[in-house]
Amino acid sequence: MSQLLRASSINYQLCKSRLHASSRRYLKMMLNPVISTIQRVVLYETKARFYLVGSNNTETKFKVLKIDRTEPKDLVIHDDRMVYSKVEIKQLLTMINEGNKSKLVQRGSSGLSHTVSAFGIVGFIRFLEGYYVILITKRRRIAVIGGHTMYKIEDTSMIYIPNDTVRQQHSDESRYVKIFQTVDLSSNFYFSYSYDLTHSLQHNFTKPNDLDEAKLSGNVDQSKIGIHSHPNYKYAWNSHLLKGFENVVQSEWILYVIHGFMGQSNICIFGKSIYLTLIARRSNQFAGTRFLKRGANCEGKVANEVETEQIVHDASVMSATRGRYTSYTQLRGSVPGMWSQDISNMVPKPPITLDISDPYAYIAGRHFSEVLDRYGAPIVILNLVKKREKRRHESILSEQLESAVSYLNQFLPPQYAISYIAWDMARLTKNKNVNVMARLADIAHSVIKRTGFFHSGPGMKCKVLMGDRCAAANSTSHQPVIPICRQSGVARTNCVDCLDRTNTAQFAFGKCVFGYQLYALNVIDKPDVDFDSDAARMLEELYEDHGDTLALQYGGSQLVHSVSTYRKISPWTAHSRDIMQTLSRYYSNAFSDTDKQSCLNLFLGVFQPNHNKPPLWDLPTDYYLHHKDTVTLAPRKRRSYTEWYDLRLLEALPYPYDELCKSTNGNSVLVSHLGDERVDPYMEYYHPYERTVFADLFCSSMSHSIRDFMPKFAVNYSPFTVRVQPGRRKESSKTVQKLTAERKNYAGSPSPTTESSSSSDDSSSDDEYKAMFLTSPMSPIQGGDNIISLKDIFPTMKQTYGVELEKTSRHDVQIYQKFVALQLNATQKCIEASLAPELPRIRKSMKRTTKLIHMSAFSLDSSYDVTPPTVSRKSKAIYESYVSKGQKVPKSCEPKDYKKYQEYINTKFLKV
Repeated sequence: MSQLLRASSINYQLCKSRLHASSRRYLKMMLNPVISTIQRVVLYETKARFYLVGSNNTETKFKVLKIDRTEPKDLVIHDDRMVYSKVEIKQLLTMINEGNKSKLVQRGSSGLSHTVSAFGIVGFIRFLEGYYVILITKRRRIAVIGGHTMYKIEDTSMIYIPNDTVRQQHSDESRYVKIFQTVDLSSNFYFSYSYDLTHSLQHNFTKPNDLDEAKLSGNVDQSKIGIHSHPNYKYAWNSHLLKGFENVVQSEWILYVIHGFMGQSNICIFGKSIYLTLIARRSNQFAGTRFLKRGANCEGKVANEVETEQIVHDASVMSATRGRYTSYTQLRGSVPGMWSQDISNMVPKPPITLDISDPYAYIAGRHFSEVLDRYGAPIVILNLVKKREKRRHESILSEQLESAVSYLNQFLPPQYAISYIAWDMARLTKNKNVNVMARLADIAHSVIKRTGFFHSGPGMKCKVLMGDRCAAANSTSHQPVIPICRQSGVARTNCVDCLDRTNTAQFAFGKCVFGYQLYALNVIDKPDVDFDSDAARMLEELYEDHGDTLALQYGGSQLVHSVSTYRKISPWTAHSRDIMQTLSRYYSNAFSDTDKQSCLNLFLGVFQPNHNKPPLWDLPTDYYLHHKDTVTLAPRKRRSYTEWYDLRLLEALPYPYDELCKSTNGNSVLVSHLGDERVDPYMEYYHPYERTVFADLFCSSMSHSIRDFMPKFAVNYSPFTVRVQPGRRKESSKTVQKLTAERKNYAGSPSPTTESSSSSDDSSSDDEYKAMFLTSPMSPIQGGDNIISLKDIFPTMKQTYGVELEKTSRHDVQIYQKFVALQLNATQKCIEASLAPELPRIRKSMKRTTKLIHMSAFSLDSSYDVTPPTVSRKSKAIYESYVSKGQKVPKSCEPKDYKKYQEYINTKFLKV
């Protein structure tokens, strides 16, 4: 073991030294991901081949893939790796068309036909017959980070490749196609041509440690480096569809698609835009539906594992290397262990059963070893499962998880031990005297102080927030900055389903770190955002959509209990919605989850159809598909009971080994100049070659703090101002406690000695107004100072509309009288009867105030006649000279002007 530790230490120190050396060496260079030059695809077909013609956005560079259609079951793809111009690609297609016409003369059609236009290739799939190709036919912009655009798939097309003459039909083929298409690719699947969505922002900003000088050439000080990213296949949902295709074509053809949620909002701070982005990456390992996928499999892959990343960045600077970006990553997933729930009996809460006894926490150890590799230390587990129950149900999982963490911590260094926080959220929510969100905020503050968050860009406040975790680098305006703060460790939240309670807890973490992110960007003067501000409501809406989307994917319905439910401010009408969502989730789990699980197994390649195996719909269970150790004949290689983690992680902690040893993976490093569309996101983001309408741009249609969240009665336009809705008053906690105490005293109860159950200063609650109305005006009141008037019950006009009626001043009255007099004089109408008492004063005011001054240059200026002004001789001479030049033949060009024009042509076009 000592030799292994020594080798691991040497390897780590080598990686670390290379990382620091590369950071110093390329501080003056711009490091960017390589932008795919194939963003539009057109599929042409002949009888023998499919031709996929890919082009960039400007349609100036083209590449071609040839797919053989004469193979009934094999996928034969040829990439000629040539770049064609627009003229060359037309000549090539014309030649193919002419060469295939003779074979189809009898059918009266052309040799080459256009099949479909698309925006990318999802992948290829085969069941029992030949292969199908899946193309993205519609896309929609969903987010922008550092000039890199993220798209949501809106529609796809699935096309069969072999032609009819070689097709070998099978009776079960159509059923497999129908099951496969049950996975709706137009629902929450995302991709990007340049940004690696399978990794976090911190990982994408980390420089590879194996960049070598031999791979670079030219003037590096004025260059941009482009690096092909290596995806995390855990979150690439089309990884199975790319097998057999990924290794035979250039990387420009490949798109990695994630599944989960993505949303972005624009926080406008007096004209400056701060983009708030939320990305949820759903794992494709041990994926499934609610009751059919619980716990973890034998490899430590847990069910319903989702990585949620919250990104806040300054949108005024587009460059990823010069901008200011912050992000925070958190994790959710089922309790790691072999447990399940029997759904054969139709009951709302099936009993929880531990399938395998695991006293040495083998499964949990494999899971947390992977988490340490990806996120570093510390791992903070927030367990929201119930602890005390009348009949043991959820508490079984709490005991198992606590026992596993206690065992695993024995063999970790104390400073990197797994932190375990058990917090019975359901029980505390029922207690009216407990502010659930305030308790979660306290937990979030303590956890974020330990894990930190990622911050890239200049900022002195980062060191105040992060302490020793901050490694600020000196930079000038001519030098891109390197990441100065890192997140090490992760908060892992779970309940039984990892849906309602988990989403609320993750929102509490997100709101807490949201304040730190804005503070690090020098947007606010303290790291805290009020609940009733526009910015907090934007964040809450994103997390509500985030939770609803994940709940639909895993549970079959939207969230039953939202954030407002745990804040105890949801209206009574929300209860009917909660009941409907509960019934929808129960129906989905009972009747449709089995079919959804089957199509996920087929889509992700967990089950692969074969003529010699029973079909998918005849399998009694998919247990053996997800637990491969149960069907292998070879003996399992189990880790030591004490060395449950990878030894190489020890020297990398607290930072993630996955990032510190990041490399280019043998991919070529592209060194290019500014303006190259492969490394410069300007062309992709602005699309200067297209005619666009401002209203159609994504930046104008995305969620906006002023347009969508700021109330109409607002006076202060800051998104961090506390908003009080019309008809509501924001009282301090002391005022609410005083009113509650008085109400109890009037009822004859003793004065309370504990804190009231009112909301904190960060939120307003209806309890404040209930306390006011419960005191009846007919009840006996001690003392005359306690009389409650309408001013105490209803909000003032100033609070509701932002203005207050005041007594009119004498100056304002005089201005109004002058305005009336001007109107009467202009219309020459005066009703003497109605104005008799005030007529002398009005006439006097009219003579004093209605002396109109002629401002026009025309002596006669009306809608009927205009007298033109006189024009001087000098002006006429200038105009006549101007007209005569246009009527005569122009003079010959001067020799010096001709020489300068010739130089311009040679330089601009001929490049002499």
